[in-house]
Amino acid sequence: MKTAIDSQKDQPCGAPHAGCYECSVRSISVCAALSREELHELENLSRPEQFAPRQALFLQGDAVDSVFNVTSGCFRLVNVLHDGRRQIMGFALPGDFLGLSSDLEYGVSAESLGPASICRFNKAAFSSYLSRKTSLLTRLLDYAGHELSLAHEQMALLGRRSAEERVVSFLLGLRKRNERFGRQGVTLHLAMPRQDIADYLGLTIETVSRVMTHLAREKLIVVVPDGVRFLQMERLQSLTAVDPSVSKASGER
Repeated sequence: MKTAIDSQKDQPCGAPHAGCYECSVRSISVCAALSREELHELENLSRPEQFAPRQALFLQGDAVDSVFNVTSGCFRLVNVLHDGRRQIMGFALPGDFLGLSSDLEYGVSAESLGPASICRFNKAAFSSYLSRKTSLLTRLLDYAGHELSLAHEQMALLGRRSAEERVVSFLLGLRKRNERFGRQGVTLHLAMPRQDIADYLGLTIETVSRVMTHLAREKLIVVVPDGVRFLQMERLQSLTAVDPSVSKASGER
């Protein structure tokens, strides 16, 4: 059962729903394309919801009847294989839209990693509204292109990159996504547990822990509660360059 969240002031990602015009993620969401009057129309179609940790937003195989705009917190996107194994396909952050696929069923499950909030839109009503708003449609197409780029990056991560390159690329990629909020500090909050990071990167949790320990020993990062602090950004960025001759480390799991 969904539970109300009294306060999310200390949450590192976004803030609870406060109306479309006042929404803290409006400027980085597809909704930024809309005028104040258009936002009022959209708000009439929306239903804000709040989630406690580990609550399902939707389940893999459910009929697609809604689309969602994440307004705070973080959701992990999970694909369950036929043999029961799970794949972490990604992490949805504030400003991200979910459920936009033309598929009739959700291809993954979405689960909150901590306190989170979303705006829910009936898909039919949202599609009808979208057909009248070319500016919003353009933003959604841009967003779809961005999601495709993320998918390509994930393929590269799971390709010939070493375990160290995968972990560093993940951390820097997450930092870049957080920059949308103007957060360019040296400390990165990690809402997801280390096991989820390992699953997403195609590594074991032991390998991820070993890489993080090595990076800390090299004084490139400091591991802090619920996150990491970057110490040497240039050196970290240099570690993400792919050397096609490297094969040994990329096979580490």
